[in-house]
Amino acid sequence: MFDLKTSGLIAAVVILVGGLMSIFVVDERELALKFRLGEIVKSDYEAGIYFKVPFINNIRKFDKRILTLDARPAIYLTKEKKNVNVDFFLKWRINNVATFYKAMSGGNERVAAERLYTVVNEGLREQFSKRTIKEVISGEREEIMDATTKTANVQVNKFGIDLVDVRVKRIDFSEDISNSVYRRMEAERTRVAKDFRSRGAEAAERIRADADRQRTVTIADAYREAEKIRGDGDGKAANIYAKAYSKDREFYSFYRSLNAYKESFTTQGDIMVIDPSSEFFKYFKKSK
Repeated sequence: MFDLKTSGLIAAVVILVGGLMSIFVVDERELALKFRLGEIVKSDYEAGIYFKVPFINNIRKFDKRILTLDARPAIYLTKEKKNVNVDFFLKWRINNVATFYKAMSGGNERVAAERLYTVVNEGLREQFSKRTIKEVISGEREEIMDATTKTANVQVNKFGIDLVDVRVKRIDFSEDISNSVYRRMEAERTRVAKDFRSRGAEAAERIRADADRQRTVTIADAYREAEKIRGDGDGKAANIYAKAYSKDREFYSFYRSLNAYKESFTTQGDIMVIDPSSEFFKYFKKSK
């Protein structure tokens, strides 16, 4: 009785294990290959649950999604024989899993990456050789990537691969070109700086000349105004003197003589050599 139960249990386990080994699931993100004794018998699996014969069939699965290959930078020669260092990456996916398996040493993704790199590298080298540095840096980068993707796809399709896109991340000058560019930039900046300095010096001279002109004009205007005021004052003074003289000529003469004495003898050491009987001393002679 015990032996029968044990045998039944063992048989159930074997059946269960065999059933589990006979079932495989293909995810929507996967591609599957079914082998029979090492030979591919089916590859067009959609997502779902499938059956196989244990120990006779085996299943290999591959990623169905778009994969990224961040390629190592490469140096390319431009049309004017200048080296540029280009950093790029690829987007690719498997479009025929059976062909991919056969072409890539049993579906080795590392081998696929190397072949993709080789094909794209040659395509980029050809595209860069047709263009100048200015064109590859600023003008035609999009055209380079599109042309490379199209050309490379023709070659990699025979490997069961679809090259989705080639993107150039960065283009750097080689060291000799960088030094030349920096020198050119430095010379250009120096030229611009000199131009600004010369313009500044010219503007400074213009401002200085204008300031000197305004100063001269201001001084001339002030001198003219002063002379006018002084002339008006002298005229008024002369008029006042004339009126005073007409009222009392003797007093006016006496007053003018006193002013003359005052202006002639400003210090104790002043000496005047003149005839005592001259008109200048007439008021010194009068007692009253």
